[in-house]
Amino acid sequence: MGDEMSFLQDPSFFGMGMWSIGAGAIGVAALALLLANTDMFLAKPEKAALEYLEDIDLKTLEKDAVTFKAKALWEKNGAVIMAVRRPGCFLCREEATDLSSLKPKLDELGVPLYAVVKEHIKNEVKDFQPYFKGEIFLDENKKFYGPQRRKMMFMGFVRLGVWQNFFRAWNGGFSGNLDGEGFILGGVFVMGPGKQGILLEHREKEFGDKVNLTSVLEAARKIRPQTSASEKQ
Repeated sequence: MGDEMSFLQDPSFFGMGMWSIGAGAIGVAALALLLANTDMFLAKPEKAALEYLEDIDLKTLEKDAVTFKAKALWEKNGAVIMAVRRPGCFLCREEATDLSSLKPKLDELGVPLYAVVKEHIKNEVKDFQPYFKGEIFLDENKKFYGPQRRKMMFMGFVRLGVWQNFFRAWNGGFSGNLDGEGFILGGVFVMGPGKQGILLEHREKEFGDKVNLTSVLEAARKIRPQTSASEKQ
């Protein structure tokens, strides 16, 4: 029995055991990191129907807020609409700046630029306004972030793409704060007037996943403004 259990007295046995446990832990961590950087576990976005978006209640941001249906934003001339994940987020401020760079071309096309936010706290919207050259409205029920709301929690901080987005925005001189809800992902829509429908629907898949500006302009150029009966005569 003594000879059979003598391996327990060998320090190399315990060293080998600890090395195996450590190697196993590293392997599990590496696998988890690899899986977190695939799209396997990302919530798949559900495409929004035109009727769903048309019926969303939005509010103006002044003291005596006015509630109206979202379709009023694009009913006549179409619209480009940014659903802002969080106004204080420096990544959202970067994308707002990018979209605002299109405003001269959108103005030429007669297409307005708007944004919706899911909450109106402190000076968040006011501080966001310098980055965004369009009107901003409140979507209290977070409908523009649906029909199926998608969240990115702390897994976002181990995704390589997110860190690349962080460094891109930092290098661009953008900064922000941590105020407000920032886990529900946003997006960008290009809406045609009337029943022309949704010409582009970009759903943010991770923090800082920006819309392609060329795609926005291409979609905006497809907009056919509504012609009133008097203009036809």
